[in-house]
Amino acid sequence: MDNNLERCYSMKEIMEYLGVSRDTVLKWIERCNMPAAKNGRLWKFKVSEVDAWMKSGVAANK
Repeated sequence: MDNNLERCYSMKEIMEYLGVSRDTVLKWIERCNMPAAKNGRLWKFKVSEVDAWMKSGVAANK
């Protein structure tokens, strides 16, 4: 098994991690290009990508 694989977070986990609501996450995905992948009806997030996106300030600028 590759130890470099990053676990994907669910919508609930990313909401708790960022301290925001589901509506906010969905708005960021739609309007601010928040990094996310949709698998069927489920959204998945890599924390490293979300952290880099947050540090870039994109969410604050919209």
